[in-house]
Amino acid sequence: MNAKDLLGLIHPAIAIAFVFPLVGIVVNMAWQTRQRRLHPSQNKKIPPVVGREHLKYGRWLTGAVVGITLLALAYSIFIKTPFFENPPFQIGFVIAMFVLTIAALVLLYRTRPNQPLWRAVFATLTSTGLVVLGSQEGVFRRTNEWYVSHYYFGIVVSILMVVSLTIVPEIYKHKRWRVTHIILNTLAVLLFVGQAMTGARDLLEIPLSWQAPYLYQCDWQNQVCPEPQSSRPSETEATATFSPRTGSTPTLRSTPVL
Repeated sequence: MNAKDLLGLIHPAIAIAFVFPLVGIVVNMAWQTRQRRLHPSQNKKIPPVVGREHLKYGRWLTGAVVGITLLALAYSIFIKTPFFENPPFQIGFVIAMFVLTIAALVLLYRTRPNQPLWRAVFATLTSTGLVVLGSQEGVFRRTNEWYVSHYYFGIVVSILMVVSLTIVPEIYKHKRWRVTHIILNTLAVLLFVGQAMTGARDLLEIPLSWQAPYLYQCDWQNQVCPEPQSSRPSETEATATFSPRTGSTPTLRSTPVL
C-alpha cells in the first residue's frame, strides 16, 4: 500500500473505532431516557442523569458524523483526483465550501435555545455545504443504485444528525418534537446499519492504486476481466557450445524456453 491507499483507510478506521461505538452508546442512553420518562416509578435503577448524558453524547455524535463525512469528501476530491489542475475559481470555491460548512456547524453548536432562526440558518448552511461538496468530481455516488449507495446513506444520516441537534430545545417543550426526534433517529439508526454494510462492500470493491489500471479494464456488468499477458519470455534463448575434439569456435544454438 502506498500513501494514497493509507489515506483512504482513515475514514473507515475512524468510523469503526469511534463513530459506531458512539452510536451504540447514544442508542442505549436514548432507550433508558425514554423508559425513565414513560415509567418513572418502575425504572428507579436508571440514573436521573441519563437524559443529560444522552444529550452530551448525541452532540458528540453529530459532530463526529458530519466530520467523518467531510473527511471522506475531502479524500475523494483532493486525493483521488488531480484537483489542483482545475481552474483557480473551482479550486477556491471548493475550499471555501469546506471552510463555510465547518464554520456553519461550529456556529450551530454555539447557538442558544432562544435563537431558533439562527439554528435553522446554520443547520441549512451545513446541510447545503454537504450536498454541494458531495456533487463534486471524484466523489463516488453510485447514483444508478442510490438505494444501496454508501454516499447517499452518509449524506442523509449526516443531515438527520444536524436536524436532531437543531431541534434539541424544542424537544423539551413539545411532545410532537420528541416524536419527530424519535422518528428521525430511528431512521438514522437504520441508515447506520446500511452504512456498515455498504462501507464493507465498497472496501472490497476499491482496488489498491497499483491494481486500479488493470482492474478498470474489466467489464463490471458481465464480471469479466481481460486475460493477463504472460510475464515469461516468448523468444528463444541463445546458448553457446564448443567442441574440444575439433577445436571449432563456439556456435550459437537456439533453445526454446519452456
